Amino acid sequence: MIHPTALIDPQARLGANVSVGAFSIVGADVEIGDNTWIGPHVVIEGPTTIGRDNRIWQYASVGAAPQDKKFHGENSRLVIGDRNVIREFVTFNRGTADGGGETRIGNDNWLMAYVHIAHDCIVGNHTIFANAASLAGHVTVDDWVILGGFTLVHQFCQIGAHAFTSMGSIINRDVPPYVTVAGSFAEPKGINSEGLRRRGYDTARIMAIKRAYKTLYKSGFTLAEARGELARAADGAPDVRLMLDFIERSQRSLVR
Repeated sequence: MIHPTALIDPQARLGANVSVGAFSIVGADVEIGDNTWIGPHVVIEGPTTIGRDNRIWQYASVGAAPQDKKFHGENSRLVIGDRNVIREFVTFNRGTADGGGETRIGNDNWLMAYVHIAHDCIVGNHTIFANAASLAGHVTVDDWVILGGFTLVHQFCQIGAHAFTSMGSIINRDVPPYVTVAGSFAEPKGINSEGLRRRGYDTARIMAIKRAYKTLYKSGFTLAEARGELARAADGAPDVRLMLDFIERSQRSLVR
């Protein structure tokens, strides 16, 4: 399962049925879970932990030092979960001491060619990053988010669960759950109702989310007033509560 031209550091730990392709390099302090496939010409540096059943395609750079001028070799790591598809030329960087020391990518993500995930980012589960979507440092992307091709996300931004960005979006503020954004700089365009239907949301749940969106973006309320209205609507409505909780923790303000 290991091509004779691959270079595997003796300190690397590979699980059962791991495959490493031609001319790939696996460095020290790298752990790779069972049944993960590494294509040719992949470079994986440590400390990095990769779960099981992942597929990493050619020319990916995984676990390199962060692109942060304040980084001076402090101990930091990259953690990748299970069943991720990581396509050609992706670049994932380790964390920094100032950012908690860890970059984390969850499970079941589809990360297309040229995607960049910078230091100290946290990516949830079941996301799709289309070609060349890029996260600057300290970005958080929650579950089921879809980033259109060439989406750029400014450092410290947060993108809530089930959000959707159109191709070429530039994100410089936080995107609440369920919201679709587009443009440079990105503006809200509605909710990701089609994505929600595909994930089993019924009409009543989607309508509650639409009402919450209108409260936030179409009512003419200030943000403080909208938060008050959403707090009342969130009683017995967990989907609205998710949006409200996101707004409460937002630090960069919301796309408006």
